[in-house]
Amino acid sequence: MAARSSFRVIARRAAPKQSPPRMHAQAKGDCFASLAITLCLVLASAPLAIAAEGDVDQGRDTYQDLCSSCHGPDMVNPGTLSFDLRKFPKDDFARFRSSVLGGKGSAMPAWTGKISDEDLANLWAYVRSGG
Repeated sequence: MAARSSFRVIARRAAPKQSPPRMHAQAKGDCFASLAITLCLVLASAPLAIAAEGDVDQGRDTYQDLCSSCHGPDMVNPGTLSFDLRKFPKDDFARFRSSVLGGKGSAMPAWTGKISDEDLANLWAYVRSGG
């Protein structure tokens, strides 16, 4: 029995070491590209996560302060040319964000730098509630 165990030890020592497999430059580049895309998607979805957590009551207050003079109280269009926000697609935060922050030419001012991300999320929660 002793001969057998010493043979195993010798056999293990005699086996050549195997180096870990190396990644080819192309595989490394693909891995980096995948990581970069994933990071971009996570960062791009951050405003969507914030928007999902908006507060409807605070959004109503912000709406009354900033939006009601054109879009009407409680989003009821006062007969002006402004968009009826009750009809805004409830699943299109990206469009809402773009419209609010970028404005609509002379029809609507841009609010970039004038409202916080939290205010935007609250406004979105209020618009999604339908008023």
